[in-house]
Amino acid sequence: MRKIKEVLRLKWECGLSDQKIAASCGVARSTVGDYQMRARAAGLSWPLPEDLNEGELETRLFPGHGEGSPDHRPLPDWSAVHKESKKKGVTLTLLWVEYKEEHPDGYQYTQFCEYYRRWKGSLDPCLRQEHKAGEKLFVDYCGQTVPVIDRTTGASQDAQIFVAALGASNYTYAEATWTQQLPDWIGAHVRALHFLGGCPEVLVPDNLKSGVSQACRYEPDLNPTYQAFASHYGIAVIPTRVWKARDKAKVEKSVQFVETWILARLRHQTFFSLTELNAAILDCLKDLNARPFQKLNETRRSLFESVERPALTPLPVHPFEFADWKKARVGSDYHVEVDGHYYSVPYTHVRRKVEIRYTARIVEVYWRGERIAGHARRDRPGGCTTVREHMPKAHQEVLDWTPERLQDEAKRIGVFTGRLIARVFEQSRHPLQGARTSLGILRLGPAFGLERLERACERALLIQAFSYKSIRSILKKGLDRLPPPEPPPPIPPIQHDNIRGAKYFH
Repeated sequence: MRKIKEVLRLKWECGLSDQKIAASCGVARSTVGDYQMRARAAGLSWPLPEDLNEGELETRLFPGHGEGSPDHRPLPDWSAVHKESKKKGVTLTLLWVEYKEEHPDGYQYTQFCEYYRRWKGSLDPCLRQEHKAGEKLFVDYCGQTVPVIDRTTGASQDAQIFVAALGASNYTYAEATWTQQLPDWIGAHVRALHFLGGCPEVLVPDNLKSGVSQACRYEPDLNPTYQAFASHYGIAVIPTRVWKARDKAKVEKSVQFVETWILARLRHQTFFSLTELNAAILDCLKDLNARPFQKLNETRRSLFESVERPALTPLPVHPFEFADWKKARVGSDYHVEVDGHYYSVPYTHVRRKVEIRYTARIVEVYWRGERIAGHARRDRPGGCTTVREHMPKAHQEVLDWTPERLQDEAKRIGVFTGRLIARVFEQSRHPLQGARTSLGILRLGPAFGLERLERACERALLIQAFSYKSIRSILKKGLDRLPPPEPPPPIPPIQHDNIRGAKYFH
């Protein structure tokens, strides 16, 4: 309108020719003449009336070409166009083609897009963002909390409110959790996806520490458990940029609606458990999703059912099971520790740094992304869970020789060998330690002969030498061929007036 006013000013006030006016305003001479003709037909003169705004000027110069229907040509249902444009693969070009097929005398593509843009500009700002159906799920926590009272003690604990909202339909999910820590964060995600009945393509969380280990503008470092959760459901995680609230405007608006239409409605109620609170939130959530939009003849639920649900990918057969991760170095005994219990890994990984994934049921050990061990979870502190195949062959052989088997083998060699092996187990702190010593002693038999081993054990019993090294030394030095040493003479009792003797106590 400014250019039209300038054309009229230059003509009627300055008296310039149409050619000069066209050169000054950058329009064709025919356009200058058209503007003058329309102004005269509308009964206008210069100066224009002060109370004539640009909208009224446009209406008088171009009757029927305002922001409503420009002429008698039909316009589509813009709500339906807006709804269809959210579906995957649907473009305005395709919608215009379908419109022209139905109305051959309808508007051309440029005007079709212009009137759609004008209509969309009148919508509520929360619907102006372009989000394809099934593409993004925005997640965040409310700043507001809800107190939950312990019936027994009367103590109050604040529950955190988790909110998830789909991009295209604004369909909203909310629930209460005790904390914003990783177990509650993952659990809320799992329940949100099952509430929706499908998976979006992208998750858009805030840079919450539970989800993002280290914030970065371009490549945020995701928490391993959160990354495993995303892989399980086939979802990409794209956190919002730091200090960029517009990246999560969708969920910010949904958080406001949850605080207004759910938490505010529950402010006068007292809750005594998280289950009770979540039941109340679910009732209010149904009302929120059924509320019609102010400028669309739709609700969150109707948009979700017609547009968004068909675009979601199916859920996996089994829900994601929460798991913790930790890094550890494999000990020299080829075991790693989780909550005080020790689990074996293949002995070839001794001293290597590994990653451990553990749930309430299982413990898994990974090295360079490869799963090298898996165990059922045990809760016995100080205990040990060992897989035979993880042990070196020498250690596996030790396991094959139980104390009973070793003692039976020793008795077959001779009486003294049997007695010696029995004393070895009596003096050992652990059966495995006694088994290793006994196995070493018995293996001296094939090397030196069973008869010599029997005589060596006889000599070792006399001198109270029960180690493998002592038996081997006797055999190497040939001491077993010598007569057995005489037992030391008994020490006579000490006779003294101050010593009462054994008879005193009878």
